[in-house]
Amino acid sequence: MATLRFKVVEDAIKRKALDVPAPEKRPSEYYGMYVFNEEKMRKYLPQKTYEALLETMKHGKALARDLADSVASGMRQWAMDMGATHYTHWFQPLTGGTAEKHDAFIEPDGQGGVIEEFSGKLLIQQEPDASSFPNGGIRNTFEARGYSAWDATSPAFIVGTTLCVPTIFIAYTGEALDFKVPLLRSLEAVDKASVAVCQYFDATVGKVHSYLGWEQEYFLVDEGLWAARPDLVLTGRTLIGHESAKNQQLEDHYFGAIPTRVMAFMKELEYECWKLGIPVKTRHNEVAPNQFELAPVYEEANLANDHNLLLMSTIKRICRKHCFRALLHEKPFKGINGSGKHCNWSLGTDTGVNLLSPGKTPKDNLQFITFLVNVMMAVYRYNGLLKASIVNATNAHRLGANEAPPAIISVFLGRQLSEVLDKISSCTEQDEIVFNGKSGFKMEGIPHIPELLLDNTDRNRTSPFAFTGNRFEFRAVGSSANCAGAMTVLNAAVADQLTEFKTAVDARIRNGEDAMKAIYTVLKGYVRECKAIHFDGNGYTEEWKAEAARRGLDCTVSAPEMFDRYLASESVEMFERTHVLSKKELEARVEVMWETYTKKIQIEARVLGDMAMNHILPVASGYESVLLDKIFKLQSLFTDDQWKKLSARDIALVENISGHIAEIQNLTIRMVGARKVANKIDCERTKAVAYHDTVAGLLDEIRYHVDKLEQVVDNEQWPLPKYRELLFIR
Repeated sequence: MATLRFKVVEDAIKRKALDVPAPEKRPSEYYGMYVFNEEKMRKYLPQKTYEALLETMKHGKALARDLADSVASGMRQWAMDMGATHYTHWFQPLTGGTAEKHDAFIEPDGQGGVIEEFSGKLLIQQEPDASSFPNGGIRNTFEARGYSAWDATSPAFIVGTTLCVPTIFIAYTGEALDFKVPLLRSLEAVDKASVAVCQYFDATVGKVHSYLGWEQEYFLVDEGLWAARPDLVLTGRTLIGHESAKNQQLEDHYFGAIPTRVMAFMKELEYECWKLGIPVKTRHNEVAPNQFELAPVYEEANLANDHNLLLMSTIKRICRKHCFRALLHEKPFKGINGSGKHCNWSLGTDTGVNLLSPGKTPKDNLQFITFLVNVMMAVYRYNGLLKASIVNATNAHRLGANEAPPAIISVFLGRQLSEVLDKISSCTEQDEIVFNGKSGFKMEGIPHIPELLLDNTDRNRTSPFAFTGNRFEFRAVGSSANCAGAMTVLNAAVADQLTEFKTAVDARIRNGEDAMKAIYTVLKGYVRECKAIHFDGNGYTEEWKAEAARRGLDCTVSAPEMFDRYLASESVEMFERTHVLSKKELEARVEVMWETYTKKIQIEARVLGDMAMNHILPVASGYESVLLDKIFKLQSLFTDDQWKKLSARDIALVENISGHIAEIQNLTIRMVGARKVANKIDCERTKAVAYHDTVAGLLDEIRYHVDKLEQVVDNEQWPLPKYRELLFIR
């Protein structure tokens, strides 16, 4: 293994950046070339079909089934013109990733040949085996039927030679078995509730869109180094490995010059994304060594989520051409920053108004405050549920450590907004709400630097849910996550809260109160009620954890116990009121969450046990034997006093190594025993809690002793690529 380590290190050092030629055309000319967008629809569809499909995509109107054959025919012709030979329904099962089954565009012609065909029936609906995907007991092997159905609001696209049709995935009995169905339902709910509230301010508003702008963080590791680490290959993170002497403490990687091999990868990734219609815009080095970020322009939430899933698969595909492996795990390396996927969320009307942006008139500002405060109320009432929406076995390693927000949901507003809400809370009359525009700032002594415009809020990187001027940034979402999980909960909670708000305001209006005064009065009560969720301080401190507990915020740290929040009566009632998820669907999803948590820890425990016993202990014992041989040779050459003096440090080192070896052996046996006990538990929740309480902690204990051995065992014999090699060879 040591030979393999040095071989892959040597190979990695020799790698050069690939030549990635830029496309001959400008991005505006090839953007979306692999997408069945409006331009392609106009070209390949009859006018009637084109107009009907456009209404479906833009306004959510149902597409008549008799038009499906026309759409399918045009879509097939376009795809074949682009070189496609197969098609697939592309859906999002509860694995967290995507799924696809490829079928060729051929059907027998009855004369020994084939014809190219893709019917409306095949476009609209197909039948994956629902029992083979996580389903929480909704489907079994003897009742396995499930359906994938076309989501016409998200355009089809081509990857390689396959036409991919975005679809939902449901059980034969109608329950959602994916992430897209509840997301679409939540978007409908927040649209309906938001439009109703907007009517107080502008009767012309007919639709409200939920927007999402994600920021995808990831690590890149040389493919050879990755392959020599069984833990990276099988779990996505390093289960052992001592910190590099230099990691991120000099703060020199963030926004630094992008390494040449990485730049070549990024260029090809961007070209591919633009062809797929993914509007990626920003690329840069992140804080940790070999950590990077890619971010797009925000889009409608359903499309943005599809694009993020497509991006993650594209990253994995393109990086292999450059001899990299992408790590999307939230915490692949101990002691340095983990990776998140900050979700920038906002609401916008079909009249062009951002409902989370301050306006120019008192009425506009009252509308802004109305939505801001209702979002705060939703986060306050469902802070535990929002935390459950972003927690899993992998993100649990990241939350609260090295730049990640804490595992306590709070809202950051900034000084100006905080002062406005304090004034609303304490005033006795309905005052006009006024916000200062961006103020100017001139650099002293440097006259050629232009005036800088200061925003009305600062940024708080320790806040999990921060207002950043015209949107909320949900920073707690993990890098490998399907954004739909968090966005579904957020949209549903906000929809429910807005509905309650409108009911309260309408009641006051019916009693003769002026509409604006009624709104102001209800908001005033909300500001006071949700005060506990507002925190502008440092979320990393122990003092905040204690303060959050005193405020009654959810401070649970066990992931399996956090999942309980989905099944709390108030959560179930909220999801059912908004028609986002039924109780049966919630119970199934949480069953999957518990089962997935258990399996992830189970796999990590098996991998670590194997690495400790088969990789580390033989090497450590071998080095121990070398030291013992040296000690015995010293004893044979020198007098007793000389021998003891010369071998004292070696004897102490042998004792040190022997102690760590014994601890690793004992802890590994304990871990295997704890797994066996937990595996006999039938209840998925109890099993997940047992894995959290009795198995997960042992991984850290075993790691401690392995990492201590890494510091003392001969570097020439250590079998696994070390952090300094994984993180600094680019």
